[in-house]
Amino acid sequence: MSNITVAVGLSGGVDSSLAASLLKERGYSVIGLTMKIWKGAYKIQEDLKHACFGPGEEEDIAACERLCAQLEIPYHVIDLTEEYEHRVIEYFRHEYLVGRTPNPCIICNRELKFGFLIDKAREAGIKFDFFATGHYVRSALVDGTRYLRVARDSAKDQSYFLYGLDSARLEGILFPLGEMTKEETRNAARAHGLEVAEKPESQDFVGGGDYAPLFENAHPEPGDIVDVKGNVLGRHRGLPFYTIGQRRGLGVSLGADPVYVLALDAKQNRIIVGPGKGLFSSGLVSRSFRLQNPDMARTPFVCGVKIRQNHTPARATVEIDKAGTARVRFEVPQRAVAPGQSAVLYSDGGLVLGGGIIDEAVADEALGN
Repeated sequence: MSNITVAVGLSGGVDSSLAASLLKERGYSVIGLTMKIWKGAYKIQEDLKHACFGPGEEEDIAACERLCAQLEIPYHVIDLTEEYEHRVIEYFRHEYLVGRTPNPCIICNRELKFGFLIDKAREAGIKFDFFATGHYVRSALVDGTRYLRVARDSAKDQSYFLYGLDSARLEGILFPLGEMTKEETRNAARAHGLEVAEKPESQDFVGGGDYAPLFENAHPEPGDIVDVKGNVLGRHRGLPFYTIGQRRGLGVSLGADPVYVLALDAKQNRIIVGPGKGLFSSGLVSRSFRLQNPDMARTPFVCGVKIRQNHTPARATVEIDKAGTARVRFEVPQRAVAPGQSAVLYSDGGLVLGGGIIDEAVADEALGN
């Protein structure tokens, strides 16, 4: 297979490092690629556990250089700092400022890692036949359509983050770790003598979930915290610092029962809070929805729907109109359906059927919402 060249997206962690090592072991000609996205414009703490976006990038690039030297493969760093700022950071800020809860990792994967990184590498004259990453996910060809498929290790499955990859793009992508568990990856990395075998896992986006540095120049406005009837209970410090389902740090009370963030009202700059039962929704609406096989949109269908990464797909009926708007009705109401997050559809066999960003949560009348 030495006549087949695979470019591997390297992050400096154990997963991508092992992916590159396994592909070379299997006889492919391998190239290492890393996207540079950190330009030091934000005051993110140096001592935070490494995130994919943060001041530890130089250290991660150095680890990639050592790996490629060990494997005796070429290595290239592709500068995507401007693309990351405009496609990911600006998107993230905008979504939070309008009262939505974005998932920047989904946008980064679709636009940057599996988009600009591949395209700009080829524009720079770097030639390769396939692109590979260390994601825990698989792909499958079914009736002529290429789908993502959940990883063998369900606890590490990352298909939710990658649903934006269409069939055409998937044809040129390899996922060497899709059939492995995390423990098997660690053991294989040790067996291959990789220095990153014991490296702790990095966090996605900003380590520790402290997004305040990203809003240094955005100046989120404080506003009222209200109950579902509009009664003012307190003050919030800015919509970007709260998310639907949040309980801690609100500083308000409605008696003995815990209080949760039920909604972010950007028009009136309010946070609406209430008891936990108010978090349940019977469905959702997602516009600009995309299916791997567009023919599925002809009639309503039943599948599993995942509304965040750490969520077991819930059975639901999905109906998609000609304008591409999906209406999802859950068999059992789901907790904390957050506009800005993504709804991802799964078949019973673990295929990713499609997905889209959630625009509205549909209240469940039976719960009095």
